[in-house]
Amino acid sequence: LAMGGNYTQPTFILLGITDTPWAQAPLFVLFLLIYVITLVGNIGLMVLVWVAPSLHTPMYFFLTHFSLADICYSTIISPKMLTDLLFGDKTISWAGCMTQFHLFALFVTAECHLLAAMAYDRHVAICHPLSYVLVVSPRACWQLVAWCYLVASLSALLYTGCMFGGSFCGPHHIDHFFCDTSPVLRLVCSDTRSCEAAIFSLAAANGLGTSLVILLSYGHILHAVLGMSSAPSRARAFRTCASHLASVAVFYGSLFFMYLQPASRHSSRDKVASVIYTVVSPMLNPFIYSLRNREVKAALGRCRRRMLNLC
Repeated sequence: LAMGGNYTQPTFILLGITDTPWAQAPLFVLFLLIYVITLVGNIGLMVLVWVAPSLHTPMYFFLTHFSLADICYSTIISPKMLTDLLFGDKTISWAGCMTQFHLFALFVTAECHLLAAMAYDRHVAICHPLSYVLVVSPRACWQLVAWCYLVASLSALLYTGCMFGGSFCGPHHIDHFFCDTSPVLRLVCSDTRSCEAAIFSLAAANGLGTSLVILLSYGHILHAVLGMSSAPSRARAFRTCASHLASVAVFYGSLFFMYLQPASRHSSRDKVASVIYTVVSPMLNPFIYSLRNREVKAALGRCRRRMLNLC
């Protein structure tokens, strides 16, 4: 199909994580296992929140959307990566590449804003407990989630427009395992400095803006917790925040490494960082939120006993 009448949509070749033949099969088994655990863990956590009345709170409402975003962007990346490792056909069409990147950008950006919403929820719960029910009402929760997806959708449109608005020069080899910003922009024929600046600015606005909300929220939380006279109250407050902070550290650490550095500094280490936030982080989040959370473990225990009684 012609675009603009002067060039044809290219077919790209994803070079993948490694080109070493003996490593393909072990990597396929490893990433298939991780992907299955990701699906089972996140879907299981969502179902548990839906069926356990004790988890029908704003924090777990945001957590179900966070798990949904994990499932979505992991599914956008992992199946294609797995088929490439298994069959060796690493081609992807221009439309497929653009769609993959657009959906990936949408759900990753949504996760940034969902993490900020979860931090705000914890801030209100610990610093303003008496007004918590009014401030974080069901309507406010839906408005916050709608805002997360709206900003993510608009950002993804701008990212995708910047990346795929020009023509591509051959060879169309993308040195990555999915269609990511820097590897795709290297193939654009025209000057990409303005696109790179726009993408960097937008990524900084989303990443640094949401991380600032998280830092401010936890700054107020720390001040409030240290002012508590009861040691058990301080311990309980820290426990409710520990799992969220662990997710923030894993997600933002690899994300900032990837997208808040100049294009000239990108290297093969980018693939390792990409694996962490596209493959490993979605798998870890259900464990982080369940193994370190008494409410989730208690709800899981009640559901298990209910199922055993039915049997």
